[in-house]
Amino acid sequence: MAAPIEFYFDFSSPYGYLAAQRIDEVAAEHGRTVAWKPFLLGVAFKTTGQSPLLDIPIKGDYARRDLARSARLFDIPFTLPKPFPFMSVAACRAVYWLEERDPEAARDLCKALYSAAFGDGRSIAEPGQVAAVAAGLGHDEGDVLAAVQNPRVKDRLRSEVDAAIKKGVFGSPFFIVDGEPFWGYDRLEDLGLWLDSGGW
Repeated sequence: MAAPIEFYFDFSSPYGYLAAQRIDEVAAEHGRTVAWKPFLLGVAFKTTGQSPLLDIPIKGDYARRDLARSARLFDIPFTLPKPFPFMSVAACRAVYWLEERDPEAARDLCKALYSAAFGDGRSIAEPGQVAAVAAGLGHDEGDVLAAVQNPRVKDRLRSEVDAAIKKGVFGSPFFIVDGEPFWGYDRLEDLGLWLDSGGW
């Protein structure tokens, strides 16, 4: 069976949100599954010297326009949450805690968290807000709140972030297909062509 597409993203990434609405469909069209891998973009920024896209003069204004336009193209609900950008540590921890128990449920939580943030404009920065979204999927809020403070879960997230950076992941969204990296929402079409052709 072909290896899954590795999908790296930060929950505070609006382009990651757009990719999250389409990546499973793109993968399924090519007989692939997706390994959803949230990580902390801020850690990568310390290595690369980058800044949050929307905070960059001129470029940020363009990105706001492009995000809205890209969302309209695929009829994806889109709004920037407040505050933005936001810390995504609690969301990432909750996902990795759940992934150990049920990978499909973890993927569903990723989608629900992203939809809460960029579909509804709700904050998911705090553990209680993450737990509330998880509760909407039938998970126990108390279990989620305990999990995001669990030292083992914290270590898991650190390991995942370190592993992502060692693989060369520096942005969100970032895809790795059979060892080939693709950075950015605008590379989804290239990713599909790569899978169609077997690479070039």
